[in-house]
Amino acid sequence: MTDYVLVHGGFCDGWYWGETATLLEKEGHRVHLADLPSTGRDPAALGGLADDAAAVRRLLDTAGEPVVLVGHSYGGMVLTEVSDHPAIAHTVYVSAFWPARGQSLADLFGPGSKWLELAPDGAAMKVTDDVEAARQALCADLDPARVPEWHASLMWSSTSAMGTPSTAPARTHPTTYVVLERDNALPPAAQEAMATRADRVERMATSHVPMLVGPQGLAAILIRLP
Repeated sequence: MTDYVLVHGGFCDGWYWGETATLLEKEGHRVHLADLPSTGRDPAALGGLADDAAAVRRLLDTAGEPVVLVGHSYGGMVLTEVSDHPAIAHTVYVSAFWPARGQSLADLFGPGSKWLELAPDGAAMKVTDDVEAARQALCADLDPARVPEWHASLMWSSTSAMGTPSTAPARTHPTTYVVLERDNALPPAAQEAMATRADRVERMATSHVPMLVGPQGLAAILIRLP
């Protein structure tokens, strides 16, 4: 039995992992869902990258071993911050940002995107209210009937979290990178560049949200990790 700690990306919460978590649990594994302080409904009450890392460290402290730590999108920044935790047996980046020491998500992602909108004070950002533009960017292959629920689940994320440089402590465990080949949010070429540092590379022909459009395939990848 393995303990999986699943770390969501920006603009969402652990709801994203629901179907994947259920599939892992059906195979007899334990699943722990992170709740990152940098994302929420109130843009004035958001934490930063250090708060996110602290929240995941607390999960790692209480999870059984071995732990497979999985992060999606912005969650890769958090994975990198906690990569020296002794409970981790394997880290998995799912179309996730993998910074070098001193790099922030803003350094890796560039000046922003047309599908993101800033709060008036600039302290937070969210996915656009234009549902079709959001769908095309993040989940073009999602069942259209599920798009309203998905879009309603989206939240604010802290801009400070995205501008904070990574400390990138040294890791002593193997890493897998899952490249999403139809991702319009984080281009596959950028994913492939980060994946060159991984011990193992997997690929899925999905958009940016494989946990919603391909949970069986994602769970299968996680279950067969060494």
